[in-house]
Amino acid sequence: MGRGLYLLKRVVMSIPVVWIGTSMTWFIIFMGPVDPTSRLLSEGQLRDPAAYEAAQQQLGLDRPPLEHYIDWISSLVVFDLGQTWLLYQGSNVNALILDFLPQTLWLGFWSVVIAIFVGIPLGFYAGLHSNSLSDYTASMGGIVWRAMPNFWLAIMLLAVLASTGAVIGIEWQSVLIPLDALTGSPDLSRLTTVDGFLAAVKKVLPAAVVLGSASMGNEMRIGRTAVLEVRNEDYVDLAKAKGVSDRSLVWKHIFRNALVPLVPIITSEAFLLIGGSVLVETVFGINGIGWLFFRAAIQGDLPLVGTLMYVFILMIVGINLVQDVLYTLIDPRVALENS
Repeated sequence: MGRGLYLLKRVVMSIPVVWIGTSMTWFIIFMGPVDPTSRLLSEGQLRDPAAYEAAQQQLGLDRPPLEHYIDWISSLVVFDLGQTWLLYQGSNVNALILDFLPQTLWLGFWSVVIAIFVGIPLGFYAGLHSNSLSDYTASMGGIVWRAMPNFWLAIMLLAVLASTGAVIGIEWQSVLIPLDALTGSPDLSRLTTVDGFLAAVKKVLPAAVVLGSASMGNEMRIGRTAVLEVRNEDYVDLAKAKGVSDRSLVWKHIFRNALVPLVPIITSEAFLLIGGSVLVETVFGINGIGWLFFRAAIQGDLPLVGTLMYVFILMIVGINLVQDVLYTLIDPRVALENS
């Protein structure tokens, strides 16, 4: 099976996953124990049968469940996500997502960059220098980073950054590019300018460190283990016997093969980034999809919660497809083994 056909097969297989996840979301929200209609009404309106009936018609819950389900699924497929009922009342959900998604993508991008370009090199370095002081230091650091909860680390980091001026005489907000506040959404409208790009990176950097910390520790630990396993393979010993230089041995044989078990780790950690963004965006005041989901949940805007869950499902399935692409790029045998 060629690479293209293999990836096409993975795309087709992802369709039932999206359908099942979306169907479960519909059942939990609209057929579950919580009545979405009651969330739209005040306590006084709940006693008014006419107001309750009007709210049900607004949500389409006056129709048979199967008819409502088909209509809801059909609307999501064509990305007709409807309007909000409580949060930003009457706003178009498509427009809201387009407004809030860039902040989440910006935060997620730098979180992944930090996790990959800090965690993996440290893990590989520790694996190449096993049982040394640097190995013990990196391994212990990975365990500590992995153990710290995101919400606690976010609060502690904010406290540290807020007190840097009093402790070392330099305030984080004034370093390199001045910021008006530690928290808040980055300004993504000025990314084409150097100052605007640096300001947007600096604004999101503390939140990205927090969000990527758990992934960084995990990738460090798995990267170390992968390097140790590859170093003991027969083909590495054979390459040494043939006189392959240490540089070529590390880059062409050890690192490349050690990346294969890291691919599912990196992509699975991306799932945690989606869930963790809800807490991190709330603590740092970043108006992203995670923050929108949190506000919709606590205010009881269940239709909006269901719509955002559909978006999260698509993002997770998309990450899975990226994982498959990375597999075939790093190890082309994957497509052939699944033929």
